[in-house]
Amino acid sequence: MKKLPTVAYFSMEFGLDSNFKIYAGGLGILAGDYLKAAKDLGYPVVGVGILWKQGYNKQIVTEEYGVIDAFPIYRYNFLKDTGVKVKVRIRNRDVYCKVWKVDNFENADLYLLDTDLPENADRWITGQLYGWFGEERVAQEMVLGIGGVRALKELGIKVDVYHFNEGHAVFAGLELVRYYMEEKGLSFEQALSKAREKIVFTTHTPVEAGNETHPLRLLMYMGANLNLTEEQLVHIGGAPFNMTVAALRLARISNAVSDLHRITANAMWAQVDRRSRIIGITNGVHVGTWADRRILESRHNPEKLWQTHTQIKRELLDFVEKRTGIKLREDVLTIGFARRAAPYKRSDLIFRDKEAADKMFKNDLQIIFAGKSHPLDDTGKEIVNNIIAMSKKYPGKVVFLEDYDMEIGKMLTRGCDIWLNNPRRPLEACGTSGMKAAMNGVLNVSTLDGWWPEACQHGINGWQIGDGFESKDEKEQDSHDLKSLVNVMQNEVIPTYYKNRDKWVKMMQNSIESTLEKFSAERMVKEYYEKMYIQKSHED
Repeated sequence: MKKLPTVAYFSMEFGLDSNFKIYAGGLGILAGDYLKAAKDLGYPVVGVGILWKQGYNKQIVTEEYGVIDAFPIYRYNFLKDTGVKVKVRIRNRDVYCKVWKVDNFENADLYLLDTDLPENADRWITGQLYGWFGEERVAQEMVLGIGGVRALKELGIKVDVYHFNEGHAVFAGLELVRYYMEEKGLSFEQALSKAREKIVFTTHTPVEAGNETHPLRLLMYMGANLNLTEEQLVHIGGAPFNMTVAALRLARISNAVSDLHRITANAMWAQVDRRSRIIGITNGVHVGTWADRRILESRHNPEKLWQTHTQIKRELLDFVEKRTGIKLREDVLTIGFARRAAPYKRSDLIFRDKEAADKMFKNDLQIIFAGKSHPLDDTGKEIVNNIIAMSKKYPGKVVFLEDYDMEIGKMLTRGCDIWLNNPRRPLEACGTSGMKAAMNGVLNVSTLDGWWPEACQHGINGWQIGDGFESKDEKEQDSHDLKSLVNVMQNEVIPTYYKNRDKWVKMMQNSIESTLEKFSAERMVKEYYEKMYIQKSHED
C-alpha cells in the first residue's frame, strides 16, 4: 500500500476544548474535529494555527448596558516549546514567531505560532482572534500563512499537501511561490504551477460580500506580496485582492462543505477564470467529542433510550438553572437554538407570528438560546438583545445562555428535544451543530439548507420546513418559511411529542442511525484523502 500523503491543515482557529480559547465558532470547531478524526484514523495530518493571547471575546449580557465584550488574557501550561522560531517580515520589520506544540490532547497534532515575544515591536499581532481589520488582519494572516510554511520547514516536517481551511491561509501559497522562484530559480508561472500541485482549499462562505478582500497597496506595504509584483498579485487574487479567489486559483482542487453549498459556490465563483474545480465534501463532526456515550449505548432499546434522554435533559435543565437562575420544566417540549448571531440565521423567526408564538409558548414549548456576536458587529448584538427581550416577554419559557462556547454547545445538542435551524436558504454552507444534535437523538426541525437536505426524511428522522423555497425577496422568503415553521410545529412536532411517544422515540433512533457514520468527521477526513489529497500522489 502506498504511503499516505502528509497534510498540513492551516486554520485561523481550532476548537479542541472549551477551555482552550483559540476558537470563535463553527470554523474552529470543524478544524478541531478534523484534527481529532485524523488522529483517530492514524492519518499523517498536522494542524497549523495561531496561539491567540486573548482568544475571540468573552461576551456577557447586563441589564444596564446590554451586550458587553471582555478580553481576558489566557495562559496555558500544557503547551510544549518546540525550540523553533521563524521570522516573517511585516511592515518592513522582522517579526519573530515562536512555535508551540499542543501536547495535552491525545487526539490532535497542532502547531501554533506566537508573536508575544520581547524581541518583537508587534507583540500583539497574535492578540485577538478576528479582533481587527486592515493592517492587523493582514499581519495575522501573514503569521499564519508565511510563518506556518516556514515553521513546518524548521520542524523538519515534509509536507505533501497544504490544506487551507478558508482563505485566511492564502499567504502560505504566496510563500510557496516565492520559495520556488527565489530558491529554486523557477519563473513565476512555473512556481505558480508547482505550488498549485501541493495546495487544496475549503471554502465556507456562501455570500460573496463575506469573502475577505484587501487593497493591493496594503499588501505591498505590509510585505505580504513576498517580492511578487502588483501584476503577479492581480494574476492570483485580482484587484482588490480577494482571498477566496486567490485560494481558488492557487489550489489544484477545492471543496464546498455540503452538496447544496457545492452548487451555490460553483455558481458564485463561475466568473473566476483559471480557478480550481469545487467539489462537495460535506462536513462531519467528531463522534467521540459530541455524541453522548450513554445515548449510543441505549439507542437500540426504545425504553432505555427515552430514559437516558430524560436523564440528559435533566442535566441540561440543571445546567441552565445554575447559569441563569431559571428553572425550566422537564415535561415541556424543549427547543435548542445555538448560533452565531447573524441576520440570515433568523433567530427570532418563531416569534414573528405573535399569535402562534403566544399560543405555543403559553402551553407547549420552551426554548434555550445561545449565541455570540463579533465584538464589532452591532447588528449581531442587536440580535442578542432581541432574544433577551423575548426572554422577558415569555418568562420561564425563553432562556438565553451568554458567552456561547463548546461546553454550552455540548449540553444543548445532547439535552434538548428538538434542534431548531431556520437560516434563509441557501446561506448556510453546512451547519454542523444539527449533526451533533441528530447523533444524540435530538430531532432536527430545519429549513432544507446546508447539510440537512442530504439527511432529512421528513417525519422519520426529523422535520423540514420551507420545502426548499428560495426567493431574492427576503420578506417573501421569511413569510413563506414562517408559515411552514408554525404549521410543522403545531400540526406535527408538538402532537407527536405529547401524544405519540412511541413514534417520537422511533424518530430519535432513526435520527441517530441515519447520521452517526454518514456525518462523522472520520467519514469527512477519509473523503478528503480519497478525493483531494491522494490525487497528486498518483501522478508522482
